[in-house]
Amino acid sequence: SITKERTEIILQGTSSLDPNDPTAVWEEFEFKCKPGDLRRRPCLISPYHYRLDWLMWLAAFQTYEQNEWIIHLAGKLLAQEEGTLSLLATNPFAGRDPP
Repeated sequence: SITKERTEIILQGTSSLDPNDPTAVWEEFEFKCKPGDLRRRPCLISPYHYRLDWLMWLAAFQTYEQNEWIIHLAGKLLAQEEGTLSLLATNPFAGRDPP
């Protein structure tokens, strides 16, 4: 069975020099098929899943200590690694300094 409630991991970045500043603007990295922007049409690729999106859903049931790959993913997003960014639907920092 599938759960009735869905916990989501959201990855965000900011261009603010002080991420603790209350005026810092946080921007979300959008995944190809993971739920996100409510104005976006749902992804339908049945019977397949985008692997990263699927792993993000499964990781939401556990802690980051049980899914250390999330820390590595965040590091690659901070470094703006092209291969990693190609797995995402959007990069809010495209053409700008990395978060």
